Amino acid sequence: MKKRIAIFASGSGSNAQKLMEHFKRNADAEVVLILTNNPQAYVLQRADNFEVPSHIFGRHEFYETDDVIRLLKNLQVDLIVLAGFLWLVPQSLLKAFPNKIINLHPALLPKYGGKGMYGDNVHRKVLEDKEEESGITIHFVNENFDEGEIIHQSKFKIEPGDTLEIVKFKGQQLEHNHFPKVVEALLKKMKS
Repeated sequence: MKKRIAIFASGSGSNAQKLMEHFKRNADAEVVLILTNNPQAYVLQRADNFEVPSHIFGRHEFYETDDVIRLLKNLQVDLIVLAGFLWLVPQSLLKAFPNKIINLHPALLPKYGGKGMYGDNVHRKVLEDKEEESGITIHFVNENFDEGEIIHQSKFKIEPGDTLEIVKFKGQQLEHNHFPKVVEALLKKMKS
């Protein structure tokens, strides 16, 4: 039976798209749901383009009910992937899917993690601190922002004169290249 993936995203969803592309013709896994806390998120359009159902939820539904958990359980989701999702995952969801929630972070954790450290905020800080390299981290999700066990890291060099846009682009290249492969490898390791 195919493994089933649900993706949480809050924004544009370019990584969600890469995952949907990767698993569209995959014999072993498929993306069955896109979830977002942002009704204006472009990821909803991307989900439509791939004919993947989507679900929009608010803070109350996410933190104070089990509606999202029930939806994921009803769809028999095997793995939850956070791809640019900005809310802290509640305990109830972590308990319902132990070691089955992963996140992509646009820096080399443990550096540049934590609340508010996402997207351009991360890249700006990396440049301010004159780092010589940055990269991506794919990790399991726990009750704290960006502190779960690391699954994969990839690095790129920051050249003198690299702008925010260049650093962001280098990071996205790594994300788009590695994220689908790491998700697939993780699914293969999971027991049926």
